[in-house]
Amino acid sequence: MQTEQNYFLSQPHQPFFALGIFNALSVMLLFFMAYKGVVSLTIDTTLFHIYSLAFLVFHNLFTGFLFTTFPRFNQSAIIEKNYYVRLFYLNVFASLLFMAGVFIHLYLTLFAMFLLFLSEIFNLIKLQSIYKNGAAPDKNDSFWILVANYFGLVGHLVLLCVVAFKLDFAALFGIYITFYLYLIFLAFSVGQRMIPFFSHSWAEKNPNFVKIVLVLFVFKVLFATFGIASAEIVTDILLAIYMLREFLRWELHPLQSPSILWVLHLALFWLPTAFGLSAISLLAEIFFETSLYFFNIHLLALGFLTTVLVGFGTRVILGHAGVPPQADAFTTKIFLFVQAVVLLRSLLSLNVAFGWDMAYLFDISVFAWIMLFGIWGGKYARLLIFGKQV
Repeated sequence: MQTEQNYFLSQPHQPFFALGIFNALSVMLLFFMAYKGVVSLTIDTTLFHIYSLAFLVFHNLFTGFLFTTFPRFNQSAIIEKNYYVRLFYLNVFASLLFMAGVFIHLYLTLFAMFLLFLSEIFNLIKLQSIYKNGAAPDKNDSFWILVANYFGLVGHLVLLCVVAFKLDFAALFGIYITFYLYLIFLAFSVGQRMIPFFSHSWAEKNPNFVKIVLVLFVFKVLFATFGIASAEIVTDILLAIYMLREFLRWELHPLQSPSILWVLHLALFWLPTAFGLSAISLLAEIFFETSLYFFNIHLLALGFLTTVLVGFGTRVILGHAGVPPQADAFTTKIFLFVQAVVLLRSLLSLNVAFGWDMAYLFDISVFAWIMLFGIWGGKYARLLIFGKQV
């Protein structure tokens, strides 16, 4: 039996999930204060918002999940405790240094970003080793997970250079690589493998599905970077139709599934929904000559990415603590609350676009995000730190 003193570091998902949740609360609060003009940052506020969520929040949640599951995917030995514990401490130090650096000095911020980049390299080295040495006969899904992580490294490097050398012209490129080709593609790669498996879907997989989605994502990044709206709209429509067609073919039956499973179905169907609405929003921006204030990005970031991470995260926390992976009524309300956060952030974009004079929606949507991670973290903090209590 694990003792309370050593349990927290006994499995890789525990410390990284805890750090991701802590950072989710901290960086959103810092962004809120910077956006309101309460504090000034050493880097652009929007860049801080995107970078901190990508590499201080979602990256740590991804790391906790992949360090726990990737060895199983590839039939490899588990990751050595010394390795992931050192990486965790590096991420803790770099995260705190980054949050201090954005107030103190740009050089401190850059040093923290470099450490986070270095941590990502060590992360990828370990995943690559697992992929190479694992005994699994089929590593196709693992390959795409690795590809997504390599894109994350590229996006991270671009953003690091943007801040270090003031390459503002490359900022959008780095942001879109990080968002679409790392965050969204990685979550999609994991989801398209695990969700049909959990759902006992026996539909034969389309061997070209992930490959075609990746190609469309690359075009999406290029068209969005260079502002070719018409081509981006076409790409969004193709993604929406192609993904929806494939997901329907899997026959997942979300309405007949328990909440620990239908939340993953919901996340999956957010993908075609978000891309379809993205096409509509881009058309609306052209037609009304206005901006929908990152409406399409937040549909994916909240509707898909946050929903799938909360769903998978909950399942991993329960299962690896020796608790049946079933969501109680309170956890089901957390899953539903994620969707309320999506709605609030969407209303904020519509408010900006159409001048509803409801600026308080920004405050509410930020508060809702903080509530979400505060409640989710509070619900499972004891399991993460101490495990199942006998």
